[in-house]
This record gives sequence, structure tokens and C-alpha cells, in this order.
Amino acid sequence: MNRTLDQGWTVRAVGGEVPPVAANLRIPATVPGCIHTDLLAAGLIPDPYLDTNEDDVAWIGSVDWRYETSVEWAADDATNVDLVALGLDTVATVELNGEVVAQTENMHRSYRFPVSGLLREGSNELAVTFAAPVPAASGASEGLGPRPYISSFPFNAIRKMACNFGWDWGPELVTAGIWRPLSLQTWAVARIASVRPLVDVEGSTGLLHTHVEVQRAPGNERPITVTVQIAGASTEVAVPAGSDRVTLETVIEDADLWWPRGYGDQPLYPVAVWLSSDGIRLDEWNGRVGFRTVTLDTTPDVDGTPFSIAVNGQPVFARGVNWIPDDCFPSRLTPERYAARLTQAYDAGVNLVRVWGGGLYESEDFYNVCDELGLLVWQDFLFACAAYAEEEPLRSEVIAEAREAITRLSAHPSLALWNGNNENIWGFDEWGWRSELDGWTWGWGYYTEVLPGLLAELDPTRPYSPGCPYSMSPELPPNDPAHGTMHLWEAWNRLDYTSYHEVRPRFVSEFGWQGPPTWATLVRAIHDRPLASDSPGVLHHQKAEDGNGKLARGLERHLPEPATFEDWHWATSLNQARAIRYGLDHLRSLSPLCRGAVVWQLNDCWPVTSWAAVDGDGRRKPLWYALRQSFADQLLTIQPRDGSLALVAVNDSGDAWSASATVTRRSFDGTVLASSEFALDLAPRAVTAIRLPAELAEADDVNRELLLAEAGGRRAWWPFAEDRDAELPEAELRTWVSTVPGGYRVEVTAGTLVRDLAVLADRLAPDAEVDEMLVTLLPGESASFTVNTTATLTPEELTGPLVLRSANQLVALVAAAGTGSR
Repeated sequence: MNRTLDQGWTVRAVGGEVPPVAANLRIPATVPGCIHTDLLAAGLIPDPYLDTNEDDVAWIGSVDWRYETSVEWAADDATNVDLVALGLDTVATVELNGEVVAQTENMHRSYRFPVSGLLREGSNELAVTFAAPVPAASGASEGLGPRPYISSFPFNAIRKMACNFGWDWGPELVTAGIWRPLSLQTWAVARIASVRPLVDVEGSTGLLHTHVEVQRAPGNERPITVTVQIAGASTEVAVPAGSDRVTLETVIEDADLWWPRGYGDQPLYPVAVWLSSDGIRLDEWNGRVGFRTVTLDTTPDVDGTPFSIAVNGQPVFARGVNWIPDDCFPSRLTPERYAARLTQAYDAGVNLVRVWGGGLYESEDFYNVCDELGLLVWQDFLFACAAYAEEEPLRSEVIAEAREAITRLSAHPSLALWNGNNENIWGFDEWGWRSELDGWTWGWGYYTEVLPGLLAELDPTRPYSPGCPYSMSPELPPNDPAHGTMHLWEAWNRLDYTSYHEVRPRFVSEFGWQGPPTWATLVRAIHDRPLASDSPGVLHHQKAEDGNGKLARGLERHLPEPATFEDWHWATSLNQARAIRYGLDHLRSLSPLCRGAVVWQLNDCWPVTSWAAVDGDGRRKPLWYALRQSFADQLLTIQPRDGSLALVAVNDSGDAWSASATVTRRSFDGTVLASSEFALDLAPRAVTAIRLPAELAEADDVNRELLLAEAGGRRAWWPFAEDRDAELPEAELRTWVSTVPGGYRVEVTAGTLVRDLAVLADRLAPDAEVDEMLVTLLPGESASFTVNTTATLTPEELTGPLVLRSANQLVALVAAAGTGSR
């Protein structure tokens, strides 16, 4: 029997400096939850996501908090009662009726404590006291010996969500609380301790190897049986006396294979495992599996070292996004929210989601959705941007949490790759850590011995990489583009996004460009008057080092300096989308040399200027539309090649692509100056590049011309000059607005060349969402945009100059600074 303990909780401060607003108060608490959400619900703190309120709640992480409740208990026939904590954040002391049950120090693992001898008939007092995490981390760091880390606090000294302590996209909101469910579980004779259902495929036959670990009641050696049932097949085995684990093999003839998105279907097979004795069912586990194989090819070749993921023997180009925790307070994440966010990834053409190592092993809801959508999961072990001690007490915690995570996630077919860490090998090799550490341990033993050893024991069916970036050899620089994975950050940090084409990587597991949140999100979270790119609230929601400086330098190479804050918001949003579109098109054009492009990042944990495609309120930024364009199954792109230009066609679909491609060099008024046709005949999963002749690749007037490639409904553009230098005309647009079910249709006909047309509908209504964005039109061409909203909007609003936006506006407005109109 499982009894969830989620009622009657209170919380109070019991140590540290507490401001008067929260001193000597016992307030209602939510379990699962955290102290910030409890204080917020009680009206004792302002919303830390708004304005500069983050600073006003910084004290919370330096206070000890005690959660308490009463539990009514009546004994039954069960011989064992366990208190099961699925998530305690982080340094906790658990007490029952005044007796210390346990002390814990790891947010990333669960705990089971026998409490039969402590429970009493009637009312029982249960308490969990959390030591203040900020001083706890500092104290642990002093005990282990300080090691390099980014952030304001030594997050690497305790096993807690690293980004909780702040990141270059996240606030410092250092939490404490019972963040996953807490329950009392009763059992007799024996129970299922763990299940690892590992799959294999031989021809058309699916093999399920179910590894089951059981726990017997003390002194009970009654015969027990484990049964596995899947797809009508049943396998049964007795657990020998004195043994606590068995493995059952179940054969599924003609098993339907599970495939990633775009490669096939995602059939999932329910699996039931139960434990019985003398015909009585004692315990049961239920899950799902998908039959597929996954491999990673890192065999050196003439170009270096590949990093190629294959599913069922089929190499997959990873169209990926990085995932961070979707809320600073993860107990607020619901199945519906996971589904919404991951569906946004799916709809953008994504087939791989990397769960970044500074966050969490996510809930089952996350992986279930990935299973259903066919989104491959690259799962980092939870080490990021720091050196980690390999001594006790940290070592045992690392082993325990990794063992649990490997076991818990083993059923999910979407889980395709384990990765040792984020940027730690790179940091040791190139960020000065080697000399700073002076021989101290820093995590290398975890990444090369402990973690691969645990995977060899618990789940040898999935590949493993020691880290990323990593060149798959300790003899090579870890971020070498010719070997393994790389993080491509020089463009954002120091150069320009046009420098992406200078790199020919084998697999890019991080690259990105910043942009602000959508307008509706920004004005909900920030109330500066007036709003400006450097106003206090806007700057507070920019966490990157010199973030606004990099935004400005990245913008000035492409667009004129914005005249107003509204123009700044649109220009930086557009520049973000263009930067990633440029990078993705280049990386996909390099296939099969390059086998993956994983954008930093899909999502945000709060409203912030960041690299995300979906902002902290869940709204799609212009970048999201660029992702969908560049992640299309069939892509046309014009790429610089060997001092000239080439038309590249990418066919990442399961069907052949035959089409006639037309490439025209045109003046901005639409006049065709040169034209050629090329036959495209691509096999499935193929790429071809066609060098363009000089009459196409070279402009007579770079400031008034561009290239257009068209094939099979696909388009690619190549401007010969940046918009800031080009003679883009003032946009001439004819518009029609009509009412449609669920909202409005905005139809636009261009009288001039219009670059990257967008309808920023969220400026008018928080729920407004448009189906398309970043559309370029030649004179005389038309586009249609559907705006879904419950709001009543007028044609004048939907076609106003701050809603119907284009790059042309930004160029034309240089001479009319401050007008904000076309």
C-alpha cells in the first residue's frame, strides 16, 4: 500500500537571518513544493521572476527551514513500513516522533527509510529540516577543498541542481524543500526494489531482458516468483532463497521497431512485472518499452573522429535542442507543461533533446513524452562547468544517484545516449583549471571509470561519451572541430555569426545566439518606465557576461542601430533568428561530415534575455520559426564554398527528392538579372552541393541585389550585402484582415522586396500566436498569416507598424529615429 503524504504541512524558519516579514511564522506548505513557492503563496515575498525582485529574496537560501505535518496511523497486517522520499532538496534531517530517521545530502536521488519501529497508533509527528543551502555548499567546499566553478557559489560541492545557484540565463534562487512526492509504503514478504527492462533486436525479433531486484522482509525466505508480461507473452522465474535478483528473457516475434521522429513510428509495448508468493501478488511495476537499437560511431576516419548516432542501424542527423529545467522551481512542472514544451520542439522539426548537466534527471513525464513523440534524449550526468571532488562524501553520492538514474530511465526507448559532463574536460584543459587544481581530483575518474563502469553493469545497451565537448581521446584538444563533439561559442562571444561557415565540425552539441523574450513576456515581467535596453529591470533579466554588449556588437554588423526600444526588441529578436538559421543551414549542408547540430537552447526557466527559442512564459520567439525552417526535412540553402557560392540541397527524409531547382539573381525590384536551372535528384538522407556560375554568384551591385533559389516549394535567399549597407526600400504592403475560427487571417501583398516579414501578435494579446514568421517576399508576392487568439482585435491593430514587422523597417527608420512607424 502506498499512502502519499501531501496534506497538512507547514514550514517555518529555524535558523539564519530572517527578515521580519517571515520571522516567527508558521505558514502552510505544499508538498511537493519548495520554500520559495510556499512563501510566495503566503504573500510573504514578491514574485522573484518580476523586475529586480530576485535580489529581495536572496536571503531565503541562507536560512534553515523546517517542514512539519501530523500523520494519522493505524497498524495493519504489513510487516514493513517505509518512508519513501523521491526528492529532498538538499541537506535534510528527517525526524519521526522526535527520532532522527535519516540525514540526506542529495537532491538527485530518492530515499527509503524503514520506520515500522517509530510509528505509533494515532497521530505521528513528521518533520524534515533543511539546512540553509548557501552556507551548506560553502562548508562542503571547504571540507572537500575548493575547486573551480562558475557562478557565485560552489555548487560543485553538493549534489544539488547547479543552475539553482544562478547561470548566464538563470537567477540565483537557491531552493529548499520536499520537491518530489513523499509517502508511506507498507509491504509484506517481499517487494520489487528495481526493474531494468533492457531491449535488443535480432532481425525481426524483439528481445526483452528484464532485470529485477527484490527486497525480502527480514527473516522471510518464503518462495517468491517474478513474472513479466508483454504483448501477450509471459515469462516467469523463481527467485532462489538467498538471492535478491533475477533476469528474465522474453521474446517478441515480429516486433514493431521504435524509430526517432522522421524515421518511422513509435510503437510502445506496455510491460508488467509482478512479484508473487503462494499465489498472492505482493508487488507490481508497470512501464513501457520500445524495441530499437542505438549505437554511436566514433571510429577515426580520414577527416578525424566522427560522432554519429544510429538507431536500428540507420544513421541519424541530430536536429537537436538543449533542454534546461523549465522552471527554477521544478515542483511546478506538470505533465501538461512537459508535453507543451516538448511538442514545441517536435513542431520545430527537432528529433533530439539534450538534457543538460547543470539541471536535473527529469521526471517520468518528460521521458514519456519523448518516447511518444520520437524525440531522442541525450542525457548528461549532472556535472557542469566545474571541477568535482572524487573523494568522500561526494563520491558515494555520485555513485548512488547515477545508479538510480540509470536504472530509472532504462525503460525509455527515447533515451539514446549518456554523457559524462558538460564542459568540464574542456575547462580542465583550456580554462586554467589544471594549474589551479595542482593535482587534486576534478572528475576525470567519474567520467572515464565510475560512470562507464556503472553503465557496463546496469545498461550496456546505450552508448556513452565521457563529456562534451570531447574529441574522444585525452590526447586531443577537447573542443577540436575535427573530432567528436564541439561547442561552437566563438561566434557569439567574440566574432560574428557569419564565422560559422569557417568551421567544419563533426557534431556541434552547443551553439547559440541571444535574443530577448517575446514582448508580452517582457512587459509582464519588467515594469521599467521607460523601458530601455539598459533600464534596471531589463538589465537584471540579462544574466550573460557583457550580454548586452555582445547583442549590440552582433547587431551592428548586420542592421542599423535601433532608434527605439521597440526597434531594439525587434532587431535583436530578428538577429537571433538569422544567426541560428545561418548556423543551422551551414551545419546541415556539411552532412554526412557533420552529424548533428544541437541548438542552445530550447527553453527558459524564467523571463529573461537568453539563447532560448521558447521564452520563460512558453511563447515562441522568432528564433523558433527559424528553427522550423532550418530543421525542415528538405532544405535548400545557398552556402559560401571555396571563394564562391553553392546551392546545397539537403534531403533528410525517407523518400527520394527529385526536383528542378531555379536560381535567379535579382535586383530588389524583382528584375531577373541572371537565371539557371539545376536538376536535383537526391536519395533519401542525402545532400548535394552545386557550384553556382559566376553570373549568379557575383553581383553587379551588391547593395541592390540578392539570390533566390527555388525547388519543390522550398526557397533559399542569399543577400550580397548586409541590410545595414543594402538599399532596402521602405516596405510597401497591402493588407487584408478577415475573421477565421479561433482568430484572424492577415493577408499581405508586397509592393516592394520585403525581408523577414513577421506578425508580432503577442503585442496585442498575451494569448495571440501566429502560425508563420520570417517570410521574405518579392514585389507582387503575397503571404498569409493566421493569428490564433481569444481577444477581439481590429485590422488596424493587426497591421500596425509595431505588429507587422520586417527588416526593411529597421533600415528605413534610421532616418526617422524615434518615430516607430513605417
